[in-house]
Amino acid sequence: MKLTTAGESHGKALVGIIEGLPSNLELNIKLINHYLALRQSGYGRGARQKIENDKIEILSGVRNKLTLGSPLAFCIINKDYGNWSAYMAPEGCDVSKKTLTAVRPGHADLTGVLKYGQADARNILERASARETAVRVAAGAIARQYLSVLGVEISGYVKSVCNITDPNIYTFEELSHAKNNPLFMLDGNAEKEAVALLDKLKENGDTAGGIIEIRVKGLKSGFGSCMQYSTKLDAILCGAVMSVQAIKGVEIGIGFEAARLAGSKVHDEIYYDGNYRRKTNRAGGIEGGMSNGEDIILRAAMKPIPTLMKGLDTIDIATKQSAKAAGERSDVAAVCAAEIILESVVATALADVVSQRLGGDNMKEVTERYFALR
Repeated sequence: MKLTTAGESHGKALVGIIEGLPSNLELNIKLINHYLALRQSGYGRGARQKIENDKIEILSGVRNKLTLGSPLAFCIINKDYGNWSAYMAPEGCDVSKKTLTAVRPGHADLTGVLKYGQADARNILERASARETAVRVAAGAIARQYLSVLGVEISGYVKSVCNITDPNIYTFEELSHAKNNPLFMLDGNAEKEAVALLDKLKENGDTAGGIIEIRVKGLKSGFGSCMQYSTKLDAILCGAVMSVQAIKGVEIGIGFEAARLAGSKVHDEIYYDGNYRRKTNRAGGIEGGMSNGEDIILRAAMKPIPTLMKGLDTIDIATKQSAKAAGERSDVAAVCAAEIILESVVATALADVVSQRLGGDNMKEVTERYFALR
């Protein structure tokens, strides 16, 4: 199962193609649009979210809500293109307007213009923008529906914003309540502190990041492999999470804490009561590059958005003079969006791993093979 994406932030549309979906997977279009709306929600988002109202338009690969087994092509129209067509139209436009030369620290701007031989960072930022993740959320919502047929569910929450952290541990079922809260946090006191902090940062023209926890429940053991480095499930999932804009760190289970503890406090002891059991899950559901039947637990660190309204010190690549970095958006934090995006990319990567092991040209074959596994 392979996803290819295309499109610019202020271009005509964002486009995705999914190859390898089996036939007869029933798709809930409303559910896909629900996740697209969640991606645009959350405290700290900017004015762009008020312009766009993301909806998926399926172009091929589905008939009467059922996948056909052929490539599924879809798009998400950029409504803001109407305001940008004079500067972005592929048929011809005025590229002297809306140029960006005061490159932003922490963004793809400078490295991109040097790599691709550009004089205008807009030719880089339009693709490097996190707007691209709308496609990955739509694809992830489709992957979720594939996994859900097998009893595999994905959820998550925001564990911290900047230096304000929720220290609690929650059941998988409790995570569903997070989406009802302004910052997708589950601890009300921590969330109030975080909201106040974001308000203060906004006044100062600053931004914030955070830590997001993603969980996968219901996946049977044996997905991934210990036989080849490229097929290790933890490597695949961590790679998917790290591919998301602004993610700078990933851990599984207790992660970096494992380096600070003795082995007896790290490894999950095994018991047998007709089935193999573990009373703890410090490994985060993955051992030796394979799922072990426990919940998969991933945590990701999101850096603050690199576009600060007050602008950081930089160089204008046109004049080579000192300048303040350009302001391109007004988000203070996008941790809620990142949480939805991370759920989505995990779903897409996991669906690929599952489909590689199970095969199957139609969903009947897929489900029969999955439920036949121990």
